Amino acid sequence: MKLVNRLLQLYFAPRLRKIEHFKQHPHEVQQEQYARLVKAGEQTVFGREYGIYRGMSYSEFRKRIPVMEYKDLQPWVERMQKGEKCVTWNRPVGWFSKSSGTTEGTSKYLPLTKQGLRDSHMQGPLDVAAIYTHLYPNGGAYLGKTLILGGSKKLEKKGDIIPSGDLSSILIDNTPAIGAPIREPHKSIALLADFDKKVRLICERCTKKDVRSLAGVPSWNLVMIERILKYTGKDNLLEVWPNLELFVHGGMSFKPYKRQFEKLIPSANMKYIETYNASEGFFGIAEEPFTDEMLLMLDYNCFYEFMPTDAMGDKSKIVPLEGVEVGKNYAMIITSSNGLWRYMIGDTIRFTQTTPYKFHFTGRTKLFVNAFGEEIIIDNAERAMEQACHECGAEIKEYTMAPVFMGEIEGEMAKGSHEWVVTFYKQPDSLEHFTDALDRAMQGQNSDYAAKRKNNFTLLRPIVTVVAEDTFEELLRLDGRLGGQIKIPRLNGTRDYVERLKEFHNARINSNKQD
Repeated sequence: MKLVNRLLQLYFAPRLRKIEHFKQHPHEVQQEQYARLVKAGEQTVFGREYGIYRGMSYSEFRKRIPVMEYKDLQPWVERMQKGEKCVTWNRPVGWFSKSSGTTEGTSKYLPLTKQGLRDSHMQGPLDVAAIYTHLYPNGGAYLGKTLILGGSKKLEKKGDIIPSGDLSSILIDNTPAIGAPIREPHKSIALLADFDKKVRLICERCTKKDVRSLAGVPSWNLVMIERILKYTGKDNLLEVWPNLELFVHGGMSFKPYKRQFEKLIPSANMKYIETYNASEGFFGIAEEPFTDEMLLMLDYNCFYEFMPTDAMGDKSKIVPLEGVEVGKNYAMIITSSNGLWRYMIGDTIRFTQTTPYKFHFTGRTKLFVNAFGEEIIIDNAERAMEQACHECGAEIKEYTMAPVFMGEIEGEMAKGSHEWVVTFYKQPDSLEHFTDALDRAMQGQNSDYAAKRKNNFTLLRPIVTVVAEDTFEELLRLDGRLGGQIKIPRLNGTRDYVERLKEFHNARINSNKQD
C-alpha cells in the first residue's frame, strides 16, 4: 500500500506544481488561456464573423463579441449538427452534451470537443485525485474501486452525424483504458437508460467489489445506497464496503444531505470532496473535505468573465478575473476550447477569497424567487434548510419552493408567502417548529426577506407542505426522467411545478384509499 501511494504521489507531483503555479499567478495564467483561445478562434466561421484575431486585446474582444445565452448559441449549434466544419472551434466537435439543468428545463445541446473533454472534464477528476493523495498520502481511496453513479441517458445521434447525450454518459463512454479497471460499474451497466435496472445490477455486481470511493450527485447516491442496504440486508455501507473512504460529489449542495450520509457511512475516515462539474466544463474543486469553498481551476483552456447579478444585463459591468470582489454574487461567463464564446452558463458564484481564487456556488441565474422583492437565491435556501433541519433533528430528502402570490391567501389580498414542498428521511420534532426554524433561518440568510417578513409587512409565515417520501422520485419516473444527473429545481418563479407535485401526491393518496 505504501509503495502504491508513493507511486501515486510521484505521478501527480508535476500536476500539483502546475496547480500551485496558477494559484500563485492567476492573472498571467488566465491571459495565457485567453491568448490560446483567440488564436484558435481566428480559424473559425464564428471568429471570421466577429473579427477574432490572434493577439487581439481584451478590450477589443469584449467590444466585438456579444455575451451569449443558449438562444444565441443555438443557430451555431444547428450548423454543426448539419455537418459544417470549424464553426465555433478550429477542431471537430466530437459530441453534444445534452443538458436540461433541472427537471423543468428544455434540452440544450452544447458542443464538446476532444480538446475540451481532455483539458477540462477529464482533467478535473484527475486533479481531484492529485489533491486528495496530496492531502492524505497514506489514504486508500484510490487503491480499490471507484463507483460512479452517472446519468441514465443513452448516447444518441443528432442528424446521424455527431453523437449526443448527457455529460456523464459521454465521460463513461470515453473513459481511458487505464482507468477502466478501477471504475465501477462496467460500461455496459453504467450507460443503461433504465435507472432502476442499473441500480439493481450495481447491487448485484458492485457489492462484491472493494469499493473505496463514490462519485456523483448526493440525492441520487442516497437512493442507490438505500437500495444497496436493502439488497444486502446490512445496516450501513461500511458493512458492505469496509474500506470506503471518499465521496466526490457535485451537482447540488451537500449540506442538506450531510447528516444522512454520516448515518449511513459511520466512519471518522470518510471524506467528502465538493466539485463543480457542469455540462459546459469542470470549474472547481474543494481543496479540503467538508467544505463547499472551491478552488477555481484556471488552466483548463477556459477564460472566465463575471457579471454582477445585481447588474444583470449591463454588459459594461462585466469583469475578468482580476476585477472580481469578495462577497459579491456573479453570473459566470466562459470562453473555452469547446467552442463556447462569452457564453453565460446560467450559474452564479460568490468569491470567498482572491489569493488564491476560491468561491461558493450560489445558484442559477434563472432559478430564484423574487415575487415580492425578496431576491432569494439557491444558496439562501440551501443554508436555511440545513439550519432548520439541524435545529429540529430532521433529515431532508428533497424539496422545492415557490411563491404564494398576493391575493391567493384568504383575507390577505396585499400579502404573499412562500410554499415549501418537502420530503424527509427523518421527520422534524414538529412541523410547526420546523416552519418557524426555516423562517428564522431564511431571515438570517437574506436581509430582503427579513425586511418583507418584519411584522408580516409583505410576506406572511411560510407554508411547509410535506408529501410522501418517494413523491419527487415517482413523478420523475412517470415523466421518464429518473436518473443520476437530474436535479430537482429548488426555487420556482411560478407555481406550476409545486402544484403538479401536490396534485400527484394527492392522486396517489386517493388511489391508495380506493384500493
